Amino acid sequence: MNDWDALFEKIKNEDYAKRLHNFLDEEYKNHIIYPPRHLLFNAFKLTPLKEVKVIIIGQDPYPNKGQAMGLAFATPKGIKVPPSLLNIYKEIENEFHTSIDKSNGDLTYLAKQGVLLLNAYLSVRQKAPLSHKDAGYEEFFKDVLTYLDQIDTPMVFMLWGNFARKYKTYLNNPNHLILEASHPSPLAMAHGNFFGCNHFLLANKFLEEHKVSPINWLK
Repeated sequence: MNDWDALFEKIKNEDYAKRLHNFLDEEYKNHIIYPPRHLLFNAFKLTPLKEVKVIIIGQDPYPNKGQAMGLAFATPKGIKVPPSLLNIYKEIENEFHTSIDKSNGDLTYLAKQGVLLLNAYLSVRQKAPLSHKDAGYEEFFKDVLTYLDQIDTPMVFMLWGNFARKYKTYLNNPNHLILEASHPSPLAMAHGNFFGCNHFLLANKFLEEHKVSPINWLK
């Protein structure tokens, strides 16, 4: 797992890690689970630890066929783009005063630039949102955030919605920037402040101020 190996080596003998591994063996054997197992750690594979600049926290994968690809908010090319991702695209357009291709939900282009697109729960049963939330991922996710928090290189954490915001308690490094807004889902947008949050511009400004190359949020 490229340079994430130290983290995975550290946690592999934790009780929760063993429980989670056994749980996933049974789930993938007996149910339709998304994403496919080879994409379970796709976010880590596409974004090496030494290249992480921005962390965007999601909840769990899309639960319908063909949607989940192991990256928070992303869908493979050719799959209908979900409403939350459409709103993310719209905010990027508004911030940079340009148009982007909103028909393609594949965010690999961001992952390869150092944007860690990480769901708190990495898997889900078909058509059953949050079905894996009690499998042990909560402990795993806390360990990932604590590990990132100990690294002093500049990073930006984007916490969208109350679910993501609750993890702020694990983020205490003064070298990191925490940005908060409402979730980009249509339901949250009706009462929130995602549009106009300027998170993508603010992230780039922070990175540039710390002599780190910014993210090209445009396709």
